[in-house]
Amino acid sequence: MILDRFKLTDKIAIVTGAGKGIGRGIALAFAEAGADIVCAARTQEDIEDTAKQVEARGRRALAVRTDVTRTADIENLVEATLLEFGRLDILVNNAGGTGPRAALDTTEGYFERALRMNVTQAFLLSKLCVPHMVETAGSGAIVNISSRSGDMVQTSFVAYAAGKAALNMMTRNLAPEIAPKVRVNAIGVGGIATDSLDVVLTNDALREQFEANTPMGRPGTVEDIAACALYLASPASGWVTGKIFQVDGGTEAPAMSVPVEPL
Repeated sequence: MILDRFKLTDKIAIVTGAGKGIGRGIALAFAEAGADIVCAARTQEDIEDTAKQVEARGRRALAVRTDVTRTADIENLVEATLLEFGRLDILVNNAGGTGPRAALDTTEGYFERALRMNVTQAFLLSKLCVPHMVETAGSGAIVNISSRSGDMVQTSFVAYAAGKAALNMMTRNLAPEIAPKVRVNAIGVGGIATDSLDVVLTNDALREQFEANTPMGRPGTVEDIAACALYLASPASGWVTGKIFQVDGGTEAPAMSVPVEPL
């Protein structure tokens, strides 16, 4: 049956940023599809809660406190995964994010931290995981959580957008080098109803503007992203690699903009 191709039965998946929001949604979706989950994030309490929800769905879970910007932490994450489960099938590079800041107020350090947070750590973790996927499982899949900010012009997002644009190109360039044994794809995420969008969704005027500028007329949900991630991690997408999937409610321009002071 075609639905069998969406199953992740007994697969082992690392999900970064799994303590809340999109990362938690993906972890729980993968568990419902049959995978055991390694939950990684900086806040131990959050990932332990996600792990409990994974276990409530009948799957095994491991919570590993991880700051993905620290190389030692991501090395420990991979080691802990292999020690606990003995194999690795799937990596979801979900951790990331940088707040809006006007370009002329963006310091050298802030810009470099944005690149580290949004692309460098995802590359390093992917590089660590790929050999273990091949060695322990014979194949694997990587899903990078990107943003439509990586290909749409937005004021005040020069650092974040540069990081996500780089993540998109990293995805595309990495794909042919590790194919056919490991596939790598990304999701260009639009406005999702998580904590980061609360400032818009809790303001009636801003929410009305956001919804009016989104063809589907609503913010996305974490389940919208998790469904795409499940497709990209599962055998259902077995002939797909190096692609950026836009899950954004149909937007072709920013639904909101952050104003900047004129020169």
